[in-house]
Amino acid sequence: MSRGFDGFDIDDFRDPQWESERYRPAWESTQGRGSGSQSGATVRSKLEKLREAESIGDHAAPSREDPVAGRSPLPRETKQAALLERDRTNYRERDRGYSLRQSEIHTLTEVAKFRVFAVEDLAKLPYSGDRPRMENDLRSLLSQGLIERRETSVLKKESGQVLTLTRQGERLVRRYRFVPEHQAIYSGLVKPKEAGHDADLYRLYHKVADRIEHQGGKIVRVQLDYELKEELYRKLGHAQAQDRNEAFHLKHAYAQQLHLPVVDGKVRLPDLRIEYTNQEMEIARVDLELATDHYHAGHLAEKARAGFQIYARSEDVAGLRRVRDEREIMTAILSL
Repeated sequence: MSRGFDGFDIDDFRDPQWESERYRPAWESTQGRGSGSQSGATVRSKLEKLREAESIGDHAAPSREDPVAGRSPLPRETKQAALLERDRTNYRERDRGYSLRQSEIHTLTEVAKFRVFAVEDLAKLPYSGDRPRMENDLRSLLSQGLIERRETSVLKKESGQVLTLTRQGERLVRRYRFVPEHQAIYSGLVKPKEAGHDADLYRLYHKVADRIEHQGGKIVRVQLDYELKEELYRKLGHAQAQDRNEAFHLKHAYAQQLHLPVVDGKVRLPDLRIEYTNQEMEIARVDLELATDHYHAGHLAEKARAGFQIYARSEDVAGLRRVRDEREIMTAILSL
């Protein structure tokens, strides 16, 4: 459900050369639907392989074996549990003082990176199911004015509780560099209607980051579509002053610089990008999309052509896979 890039001139982000091989990225070889040259048997075979891969991904837990050292590393939950010690440290920001445990700092940084954070996921993942400890930390952070607790809907049956950073919390995180300088952080709830979807991105991150780390990778930063969109807007500000032909090539160059795909003449933004170093110490990226039951075939084909890894909530997976199969869209849809 990544927000569409609805900025200036985006619909005309194309020219006659766009359809040439020079401008067609490698991932566009999969057109989102079986091409006319493919036989029905070939399409069915590819879809069957996708279904097999999905089944494995849905049910098999990632291996705990460390491929580099030949040992079993600590699970993420165990490493995070090590943060839950009792000692407090005093911090000052402007004319205010704060007293924080390491676990509370960890909560602040996780909420800061993902803008919106579901309370249930906080209890289950960073706090390893220790809800009393989580609630104790949240009371401390709330009383110090560093986080806010919000509802995602006015309807009680549909609502869930989420956390956001306050401006005070954001200033404290930045001042003491609780996150690396290149990591964007956020405060406040900007789009309440999208809070439920956005809160699920941490669960998605956790699932994919586990796999990356078990393959020997190290997470460098996460980027939400907000950040990617802002970077692209900033670069495109200069392109506005150019003539149409030059502006097109500038836009294309900017999209390439940000490693963003262009499909049907438009820049496509993933919901979440994870940047990491692989075993060769090279920077790698994975772009993730959290699809919802509102996605139609066109949406899925778009995301498939963009090369995004597509995930969906467990209750939405069956319907989305049915649409995928009916329209012969060549992409896996994995269960969150």
